[in-house]
Amino acid sequence: MQQTKIVTVDELAAMVPDNCNLAIIKDDSSAPSEAVRALVRRGVKGLHLLTVPTGGYPSDLLIGADCVSSVETSGVSLAEFGPAPRFGKAVKSGKIKIKDATCPAVYAALQAGEKGLPFIPLRGVLGSDIAANRDDWKVIDNPFADEGNSDPVLLLAAIRPDVALIHVEKADRFGNVWVGREKELATVAHAAHCTLVTAEEIVDDDLMASTTTAAGCLSSMYIDAIAVAKNGAWPVGLGDLYDRDTEHLRSYAAAARDDDAFDVYLQRYVFAAPARASA
Repeated sequence: MQQTKIVTVDELAAMVPDNCNLAIIKDDSSAPSEAVRALVRRGVKGLHLLTVPTGGYPSDLLIGADCVSSVETSGVSLAEFGPAPRFGKAVKSGKIKIKDATCPAVYAALQAGEKGLPFIPLRGVLGSDIAANRDDWKVIDNPFADEGNSDPVLLLAAIRPDVALIHVEKADRFGNVWVGREKELATVAHAAHCTLVTAEEIVDDDLMASTTTAAGCLSSMYIDAIAVAKNGAWPVGLGDLYDRDTEHLRSYAAAARDDDAFDVYLQRYVFAAPARASA
């Protein structure tokens, strides 16, 4: 069995090209925080960020560090810690372009991408301001409706991200990735042209060989590279492994409201050594 490419986190970040369409899963499913910090250190620019379907700490960090030129999202926030300050400031200043979406629309378009379809129909967004402001979405009459009956259907173009960046509990040395119940990680990996993974650990056992783990696995055929990142979701939590760092998220929310304080945050938790995830 061919082994997958194992790299460092910074080498993984170097595989994300400037100006690409980058997909990041919502915080409570997969927060690739350490990989995002590596992207900021690398100085990536012009990203077209897709949040699946919403964004949180990693998205706000990328936006605040001037790595993002546009965002397609159903919303970016820090949940109970308040609005995402860098995202809000970038939107108000016009620094980033926004494509408003809804959670079902993002998932549906990715499902079209993973199936190799050019588009997919959706009903729920019809008549909304979101649909009215998306000139890349089309409305047609249902071709299977009874003759003489108008039945409008919204068509969404498939989404196929250039790169999907995900963080997981474990991977194996063959490149298989355990996603557990977070099946949206598989949807994004299937749709993306390239999937880069950070994992808490890489195990020697073949995760696809056991019925206990195989059902929750993403095959190595969809994975381009893996890097070990212990506590790689920090300060966001990861499944049953560790809880989010509420004090740090609260302090980040405060720092991100002020330009100078945010710069200090970047210097301390992104650019400074040792590893930020253990801070």
